[in-house]
Amino acid sequence: MQKRLSGGLDRVRMGDWESGFQAMKVLAVEDDQEVLEYVENGLQELGWTIDTASNGKDGLFLAMNQQYDVIVLDRMLPEVNGIKVLKAIRSCDDQTPVLILSALEQVEQRVEGLNAGGDDYLAKPFAFSELQARLMALSKRSNWT
Repeated sequence: MQKRLSGGLDRVRMGDWESGFQAMKVLAVEDDQEVLEYVENGLQELGWTIDTASNGKDGLFLAMNQQYDVIVLDRMLPEVNGIKVLKAIRSCDDQTPVLILSALEQVEQRVEGLNAGGDDYLAKPFAFSELQARLMALSKRSNWT
């Protein structure tokens, strides 16, 4: 069953699993302002805390100086690209789950992102309900380890 959120966002009801799920703190690094607002508004509707950055330099600074439950990271960012940001995060032994959100959707590009340390990869355009489900799955898996 789909539920419409303000701003035209859709969300899948997750039943008992969702009701027992705690709000997360998310970092979203995305240079497309429309996509960033879409993600930010949707996650705030869920009651999650979200920090945002519109370039790789600011995103890396936040990732290195704050703790997040999950990071949403675009690949094509100004100043420092997403793959370099991801490698820098992983080089500090930071195992925060990272979902790469990118218009680069070819198999080789997805594999490159995952091999660089990404935990999941979602191609644009995307449905908010899928982003939400993937973030919840990443957080759930990271809490089991």
